[in-house]
Amino acid sequence: MKNMEAGREEAGRLVVLGLDPGRDKCGFAALEKTEDGQIRVLMQKVIETKHLEQEAAAAVAAFSPCKLIEGNGTTSKEAYERLKRALPALSIEVVDEYRTTEQAKKEYWKAHPPTGFRRLLPTTMQVPPVPVDDFVAVILATRYLEQWH
Repeated sequence: MKNMEAGREEAGRLVVLGLDPGRDKCGFAALEKTEDGQIRVLMQKVIETKHLEQEAAAAVAAFSPCKLIEGNGTTSKEAYERLKRALPALSIEVVDEYRTTEQAKKEYWKAHPPTGFRRLLPTTMQVPPVPVDDFVAVILATRYLEQWH
């Protein structure tokens, strides 16, 4: 195991969690950056905010992340405090989430292209049929991995 400024790197890979906190739901993701620089999504989902601590604890146990990257939205302070109480050893970095929702909508449509008559409308004029908070969590973690590692 090699110590790094951001946390730990094991077997040539770096794992971080991404969190887009919200009042009722949160986007949550686990990403890894491999020795060759590839970024891969290990887990991506929307969770209920009331289960934040349990979901984070399960992700820490499953993925052994070096850090959690949290967006600085409206409820970020509350989420930060809850996670620090539940998982004091987990390193948390709060980052700017500027324009991530717009980017997440684009990523949603790339992953789930419209079908039927909706494919005729530009995706910029459509609203995804499901929350995109999980895509925001992936974007936050990806930005961190691309910028700092």
